[in-house]
Amino acid sequence: MRRGESWALPRKDQGQVRALARDYVDSRRSISEYYMFGVLVLVVLLFLPSLRKSAVIDYAVLIILAVIVTESILVSGRVIKLAQQRFPGESTRGLRMYVAVRNTQFRRLRMPTPRVKPGTKV
Repeated sequence: MRRGESWALPRKDQGQVRALARDYVDSRRSISEYYMFGVLVLVVLLFLPSLRKSAVIDYAVLIILAVIVTESILVSGRVIKLAQQRFPGESTRGLRMYVAVRNTQFRRLRMPTPRVKPGTKV
């Protein structure tokens, strides 16, 4: 499963369209994969008495959420368009959520392991 062999993958990861989606997401760096670092900073900032009652933290959370949602919509749209060009007739059902979830995971923790390096043309 770690190597990405199709016979060992769970059903949600099987197929040419899902492999294309994984390769596309893995070939680029995204802001969303680093959101946990931002959340960690926000948690630390919550313990500062001067910021506890201010709306700065609330706005920061909303901005992080907006960035993640926007980036997920844009990337999944590109993946769906590419999948429809390369594999006409194949189902793209559930691909948006698949791309969004994979896009927000740390690269080292992604399963199956990325096959392509960042910057590789897909």
